[in-house]
Amino acid sequence: MIDILEPDEGIFVGNTSNGYVFILSENRQSASYPPRPFRINVGAVHQYILLGEKTSYLSDLKPGSKIPVCKDGGIREVAIGRMKIEKRPFIRLVCKGEGAEISATVQNAESVCFMEEKRGVVSIKELHVGDKVRCFKDIAGRHLGERLDEYIYEV
Repeated sequence: MIDILEPDEGIFVGNTSNGYVFILSENRQSASYPPRPFRINVGAVHQYILLGEKTSYLSDLKPGSKIPVCKDGGIREVAIGRMKIEKRPFIRLVCKGEGAEISATVQNAESVCFMEEKRGVVSIKELHVGDKVRCFKDIAGRHLGERLDEYIYEV
């Protein structure tokens, strides 16, 4: 990003268009990472990023692309300063609830954090089965980022 992000700001990404997981900015100090408040480690390049009513693949974003950065109470657009693709260990996070399954493929690193309902900010390494992270349920079905009114099955 080309701006400093707040600790509670992040973006919504997901493996499929039926829903997205909220990933927080890298504002936290950990044993292995210093804070980097201008970054969000958003995971695998095949994922969708929610851009308002549209989506885009992460792999289609470029420096200069503007994306919505969200926090409770608001959304602001922030331009991407650079994209960085690394070969790292990934993990698939699967969230279940309200008759839906929402998933994201994220780097298995302390710098990847979520907002958990009871514990607050939690890294992927600290998540446990049964934890509740912030998600956005959507209506499945996209083509070139536009919502389609037809049957689509994605897993």
